Amino acid sequence: MKEILDILDELHLKDLKNARHPSYFDVNEGYNMLILRLPICEKELEFYSFGFVFTKHASYYYNISKEVFEKFDTKFQEPYLFINTHIDSFMKMFSSYQNQVQEMEEILYSERDKKDFMSTWFALKRDITRVESVLEKALYTMNDFIEHYEVLHPDEGFLVNNYADLHEHLERSKHSSTLQLSKLDYIYNFYNTRTNERMNRLIYILTIISAIFLPLNLMVGFFGMNTTGLPFSSGSNGTSNVMMSMFALFIISSIFVLFWKKRV
Repeated sequence: MKEILDILDELHLKDLKNARHPSYFDVNEGYNMLILRLPICEKELEFYSFGFVFTKHASYYYNISKEVFEKFDTKFQEPYLFINTHIDSFMKMFSSYQNQVQEMEEILYSERDKKDFMSTWFALKRDITRVESVLEKALYTMNDFIEHYEVLHPDEGFLVNNYADLHEHLERSKHSSTLQLSKLDYIYNFYNTRTNERMNRLIYILTIISAIFLPLNLMVGFFGMNTTGLPFSSGSNGTSNVMMSMFALFIISSIFVLFWKKRV
């Protein structure tokens, strides 16, 4: 451990100790530093930064929990296996997000109501957006790492095909997350459209009811005025006459609304 601490810049050591440091590849005199921030599969989705230091003849992994450098027996093979294990684990875990998105689609198309539909949508949107952002940065970092060793140091035994395979896995995962985000956007638009359609239908029904009962409200208001000389105010059949007039007005209003609806 002392041999790597002697050549490592103090600021780079702080970067390696940061469990939330974004993906980054830095070329220095005497060593190169690679930090990959990846989604990890635990009880819930989390993101963790893995730091590596490559010298001319060896490579090291900085274990944040133990705060020590762990030297690999092989310069490129073991880092590849280490990273590949975490990427494969995430890819298996990410299938659960794909299943949740597919389930939301089925619920939406079957028009079954689900109380926590939007809360589930927001949770998926948040998690997958973070995954896409982290994977995109890791993808660029891995590309810089591969290009550096493939072009500038081909004599150090760099495993081009192995790390290209890691790059392809990252790219596939990133593409999958982008696809799921597109599906979530489509689901949201579909859900919004269906909700607006229901609301418009309800408003339309309320408008028809208002159009039918508006003349009746006017009549009730008219006969409710505290003035003299109102029609049907004298005689014993005033209430019956008013009720008959309201019923006739109701029939006329209904016929008018039905006629207007057919024309529209």
